[in-house]
Amino acid sequence: MNTFSSWEDVPLFDSEEGESAFWAENRPDLRLMESAVVHSSEMSDSVTITLRIDPRMLARIKRLARSRYLNYQSMIKQWLSERLEQEIRDSNQMPAESGRRSNYV
Repeated sequence: MNTFSSWEDVPLFDSEEGESAFWAENRPDLRLMESAVVHSSEMSDSVTITLRIDPRMLARIKRLARSRYLNYQSMIKQWLSERLEQEIRDSNQMPAESGRRSNYV
């Protein structure tokens, strides 16, 4: 597995197959990933919250995040963001007469 230390080392891809082949053989340096997470968090305001999570579930989340070279908290935020967008899209596609609207909108 090759490691790269600059985002400029990632080529522009002509196809999903080419991109898939690249990521199968290459991965970003851990410091590069951490700097990307720190940089993106500096660019947006955030609020600290507390969640109670079953320890076994948290351990599974951490293992999954580590296998993807992500910070587990960043991965959870990504999941929440993706689900929120899905809920908003789904609520906008519902027929008007159903009366069901998402609380997120």
